Amino acid sequence: MPTFTAPDGTELAYHVRGQGDPLVVLPGGPMRASAYLGGLGGLTAHRTLILLDLRGTGDSAAPADEATYRCDRQTDDVEALRAHLGLERTDLLGHSAGGSLAALYAARHPHRVSRLALIATALRPLGLAATADDRLTAAQLRADEPWFEKAHPAFRAWLAGNGPYDPAFTPFFYGRWDAAARAHADAEEEQTNEEAAGRYFAEAVFDPAATRAALGALTAPVLVLAGGLDGGPCPDLALRAAEAFRHAEFAVQPGAGHYPWLDDPEWFVDRVTGFLNRS
Repeated sequence: MPTFTAPDGTELAYHVRGQGDPLVVLPGGPMRASAYLGGLGGLTAHRTLILLDLRGTGDSAAPADEATYRCDRQTDDVEALRAHLGLERTDLLGHSAGGSLAALYAARHPHRVSRLALIATALRPLGLAATADDRLTAAQLRADEPWFEKAHPAFRAWLAGNGPYDPAFTPFFYGRWDAAARAHADAEEEQTNEEAAGRYFAEAVFDPAATRAALGALTAPVLVLAGGLDGGPCPDLALRAAEAFRHAEFAVQPGAGHYPWLDDPEWFVDRVTGFLNRS
């Protein structure tokens, strides 16, 4: 397992999967080990995935300073990984909360990014966050599912702050609630650093106006991909994120939830590789 040292001395790990040109991948969660990304639906047949375990997750060490779990502080880790890999510029993919980290990195190091793919992310550094109404509207699209009747009241209560997280509504985060989705969901608790997750956004310091200006000047092509059934972000919110970039294309994957590579791997891989390989 390859490792490198972050600027503050924390030893970080990454996992290499696939073949082809490198694609640095930043996981979401927030603060979930990169194992949940797997091979991104078969993207490994086209690209060498460099899957970073964020500090304190997976095989990466925990930092001495817990304040460095902040999303805005971890851009230094991404830059250290790029330098460690010897890449002058890199293609970069961020999923969910990892998309916010990827966007912050692009804002701070625009000349180091050749292409940027943002998958199911709302860009919290720009002040864009999914609302309870967004999630409930998306949930209503699943009214014909056999699990909906039990899941919906619990989901509504959780979003209102009147109930705990209930596994009964986990299917809302997936486009298909099948055996693969269940296994993926079952692994989340063990793969996630909950303490770090609480610090990732809550303690981060964002400057939306400055970040928006920096991203608006980014010359690298950007793909913003949303799941058609996802509520966080819903496609409309993801489109608002895409509008922050000068050279962005926007795609909605039909029938997909928050993990689109699980719901229709072929569609996902074709769309992402088409973007990454475009001259």
